[in-house]
Amino acid sequence: MNKTDKIYVAGHRGMVGSAICRALAKNGYGNVVTRTHRELDLLDPLSVREFYADEKPDVAVIAAARVGGIGANSAANAQFLYENELIALNTVWGAAEAGVKRLLFLGSTCIYPRMAPQPIPESAMLTGPLEKTNEGYALAKISGLKLCEFLRRERGLVYHSLMPTNLYGPGDNYDIVHGHVLPTLIRKFETARVNGEPLVHLWGSGSPLREFLHVDDLAAACLFVLGLENPPDLVNVGSGREVTIRQLAEMVREVTGCKAQIDWDRSKPDGTPRKLCDTRLIRSLGWEPKIRLEEGLRRTVDEYRAEVAGGTARLSCG
Repeated sequence: MNKTDKIYVAGHRGMVGSAICRALAKNGYGNVVTRTHRELDLLDPLSVREFYADEKPDVAVIAAARVGGIGANSAANAQFLYENELIALNTVWGAAEAGVKRLLFLGSTCIYPRMAPQPIPESAMLTGPLEKTNEGYALAKISGLKLCEFLRRERGLVYHSLMPTNLYGPGDNYDIVHGHVLPTLIRKFETARVNGEPLVHLWGSGSPLREFLHVDDLAAACLFVLGLENPPDLVNVGSGREVTIRQLAEMVREVTGCKAQIDWDRSKPDGTPRKLCDTRLIRSLGWEPKIRLEEGLRRTVDEYRAEVAGGTARLSCG
């Protein structure tokens, strides 16, 4: 990837896409193309093909997706499958048909089986049943990355994929019902602190193990693999550190300064028991994360408070 390349970032308003745009600007890539949903509906294949034909980007980074936490996914697997399948197929196939030579597709570690070996290697994909609570989203992401793999094999296009672990950072969605675990925890504990509430209600048992990666580290990983002449078809990106959801909740409570007690609702699902990425591949290529979880949490809480104060915080998925 050259500094003069025209780079299309799909999903530039989301947490991941905006982090990638920041990283591109910071590293001197000034020819970045973006479109809002109103300007370009990624569910419409004709509109996507026309966009590629008009703009002719050299590189495409596909960070657009319909995302949500356990509650949102399990309640609407069909919609998550349908919308994410269309986004993946339209953006990747449209790029190939328009002659875009380089494309990076952002997936998710939910593509791996529910009971995958831990840490999860890239080779674990399609070796067992998926986690039911986000099966639709996972299937759509698998379709996208397999399409990249097939196009690379059949047409010689350098289309490849990154599988990031659980992400957090500025611009996250803090929807209480539909958001991911970490932003939901931040909002719940911060709300309880501000309102002086004595109790915070959380889903599940708190026992599942998860790893978390700051979105700025992911953006750095994206630029790193885009700089490789012959990148792997699929590579995991993670911090290599795991914590239980209970430990994470206690960390967020401490960082926010909240004094509330935690009430665990065991009638709610836990999701996958453990999900830790095997990141030996990307580390062997020369990349590693830089932001520790404690530092990242402090930064993210400060950014959330600033977003709330400025009226820019994303508090709803709608």
